[in-house]
Amino acid sequence: MKQTNLTVNSTMPSKPPSTYELMDEEASGQVDEDAERRQRRRELLEPTGVKELFKEGKIKINEFTCVGGQCKLCIKACPTNALYWGTGKIGVMEDLCVYCGACVANCMVDDCIKVERKRDDGKVEKFSKPRDVIMLQERNNSQKRFERVKTNAAILRHTSKDDNIKKYRDFRGLYTEQENKV
Repeated sequence: MKQTNLTVNSTMPSKPPSTYELMDEEASGQVDEDAERRQRRRELLEPTGVKELFKEGKIKINEFTCVGGQCKLCIKACPTNALYWGTGKIGVMEDLCVYCGACVANCMVDDCIKVERKRDDGKVEKFSKPRDVIMLQERNNSQKRFERVKTNAAILRHTSKDDNIKKYRDFRGLYTEQENKV
């Protein structure tokens, strides 16, 4: 009779891994994947010169209402060339899209392109019509203007009245000098 030697592989764990250990491994893999995706996105956007304002978002094009073969307005409007004409439909490269809304603003069909994006402050914005894009931008810009005026008013309140009068006279003098030059 032949005798065989059975050896135990030393790399095998003595007990199976727990569910928590497996979840930790998956989470670390997800973090690496997200970091790799962000790095790739940075590399792709760098040559375009477009600033990434929204870290997260979604864009969806309704193939049934899109008449992209006839107009291609969204493709022309996209600052990062994230939209392209594929086989009979408009395609989106998610890694290039910055969710700016230029495609929605230029689309001639309402509810054809739907964009959902998340701001840095956590607010989620959804829009699918050019009117929605304009209203959203106007609301955001008016909030920025209000904050600017509020901070400028606070600064002016804290300066002395003599300084304000002097600044006003200097500004008024500069204005009249410019009128005289014309």
